[in-house]
Amino acid sequence: MSGHSKWSTIKRKKAAEDAKRGKIFTRLAREITLAAREGGGDPEANVRLRLAIERAKAANMPKDNIERAIKRGTGEDKEGGSFEEIYYEGYAPHGVALMIYCVTDNRNRTVSDVRHILNRYGGSLGEGGSVAWQFKRMAYFALPAAGQDADAIFELAVEGGADDVNFEDEVIEIVGPVDSFKTIGDQLRLAGIQPEEAGIKMIPTQEMNLPTEQAVQVLKVIEALEELDDVQEVYSNLNISDEAVAQMTG
Repeated sequence: MSGHSKWSTIKRKKAAEDAKRGKIFTRLAREITLAAREGGGDPEANVRLRLAIERAKAANMPKDNIERAIKRGTGEDKEGGSFEEIYYEGYAPHGVALMIYCVTDNRNRTVSDVRHILNRYGGSLGEGGSVAWQFKRMAYFALPAAGQDADAIFELAVEGGADDVNFEDEVIEIVGPVDSFKTIGDQLRLAGIQPEEAGIKMIPTQEMNLPTEQAVQVLKVIEALEELDDVQEVYSNLNISDEAVAQMTG
């Protein structure tokens, strides 16, 4: 997953740039609302909500916006419509499988936008179930590697129920079953470790290798999809090489 971790780092930096323009506020508000709807409005008892709030604060999102988003999730605030979470399945060029996670208040608009991007880049939208079998829902945490004790991280991750811990130069990734999300999060919190990213993600069961130029074409599709307002995240089974990441950032 090393390529994915590097790509995630790039996306986090891009999100920080987007935050300066206020572009990311809508996405963050939806994330907070969904986290509160799923696990309640108390960030101390809801790991997903706590991290969503911290990301929103880091992006200088106003406190009133954060509180409004929480109240929408808990049902205290009925304004602003209701959001639903949808996964669209499809293919990028060269047969790379995509799971496109969306949060929307207008399903017709969202599917139209997603289909348009896929068609424009030579991909296609698939039927439900056509791609999902190639992915598994997993608890996922990413934390900065600097200053961390690798053995201690591995031990607390395993104690929390993790299946795998991946150590890279800049980031440590922890993956486990969905039901281990809270226990891993609690272990990190008790150790005073703040993840940069945490959530339930679609992890590919087997990755696909492509030549660099083809991999870059796929990454451009993913990037275009993630520019859509209703798209929260795009998962793929592409093994992202360092060379592909370098071309995308160079």
